[in-house]
Formats: sequence, structure tokens, C-alpha cells
Amino acid sequence: MKKLIQGVHSFQTNYVSTHREMFELLSQGQHPRILFITCSDSRIDPNLITQAEPGEMFIIRNAGNIIPPYGATNGGEGAAVEYAIHALGIKEVIVCGHSHCGAMKGLMQLSKLAEEMPAVHDWLKHAEATRRMIIENYQEFEGERRLQATVEENVLTQLENLRTYPVIHSRLHTGQIHLHGWVYHIETGEILEFDPVRREYVPPQTQLTRAAWLTPQQQERIFKGSEVSRNGDSRR
Repeated sequence: MKKLIQGVHSFQTNYVSTHREMFELLSQGQHPRILFITCSDSRIDPNLITQAEPGEMFIIRNAGNIIPPYGATNGGEGAAVEYAIHALGIKEVIVCGHSHCGAMKGLMQLSKLAEEMPAVHDWLKHAEATRRMIIENYQEFEGERRLQATVEENVLTQLENLRTYPVIHSRLHTGQIHLHGWVYHIETGEILEFDPVRREYVPPQTQLTRAAWLTPQQQERIFKGSEVSRNGDSRR
């Protein structure tokens, strides 16, 4: 706690004092351009890996970056998705999984969780489509290779779940919204994006060149994000 309190003091005395205009604008309302859905894992920092500023992203975090299909639960994920799209008018959605994901490890050993962590067990059941995909199509994969396949397939599962939301389905039909699947590799800081044409994960630079929804400044920050996450952010 001592470190956090010191951090709050440093934030207030150093950062806020030099960014007063930005905070004044933020106090007047939020206008994020991106809905970023990722894991609760403490090693994941969406603003660090994308180098986004406060107010640029609306973020949903939970174990396994899971979005249950529409109507499957009364949890906050569905409400947050609806608010982001309908109230905030967000047109770009990113689901970001990550390497060494504990939730995905648990998903592949689901029966073992029922007694010790029943709430986790029930939550991960919302990713049953991912579990079934791995069991039936990746029998030859083992260890870290199997876990990485689970991470990557789970991102695609959550993109499919997002398409079940009426607020997203209608906008996809008219091209008013776009969905993106990312995987972040903790050990290298690398980010890969799923290319639906090539059916594989590729460096996001190849995708961002076509992404008019990002300003040149935002594109440059994301390009630099992988390097910064490896070496540390001097601003933090």
C-alpha cells in the first residue's frame, strides 16, 4: 500500500499539474474511440501496451477476456458493451487475449475447479465453445502450444459472442462497427492481430495501415507500444 500511496502523491503533484487542460476536458465528458476487452491479469496494462491516453479507450476486464453471448447472463459485460456502442457511439472493438493466461489454463481443466473455485468454474463455462474447439481440433497440441492455441481460439470465440448482441449485429450489417482480435505476448511485448482473410494472427502494423479509425499519432503509439512494454515506460 505504501508504494501505491506514494504513486498517488506523485501522480497528483507531477502528472496532474502538467496536464490540467487534458483533465479539464475529460471532466466534461468521455468520447472514447475504442472498446478494449481484455483479461484481469495483473500483467496486462491496456494503456501501456497501446500507449493510449486517458479517455481514448473504454475498457472491460475480466478473467479470460470473456463476453458471454447475449442474454446468457445478467452480468456487467453485456451492459458495458451496450453502453459503449449505443451511448458512446464506439465503432471499433478489440478483444485482447494474452500468453500464459491462467483463465485459459483453468478452462482446459474445468472439472478440477468446481469444488475449490465454483465461481471461477461457472464463469469459465461461458467459454465452453473455446474448450470444445480445442478438444476436438487440437488433439496433437500439448503444453504451452496447446495453451497458446486456447488463448487464440478464445479471442475468436468472444468475437463471435459479440456478434450476438443486437446493438453490434445491426451495426455490423451496415458497416458501422468493426471487431478486432488481438493476442499480447507478455514475454516479448509483441501484439498480433487476427487477419480474417489469411486466417492467422499477424503483426498489427499490417492491419493498422488500413485502419482509418486510428489517427497517425495513435498508430505510432501502438507501433511503439511493444517496445515500450519490453523496456519499461519512463513516464510511469
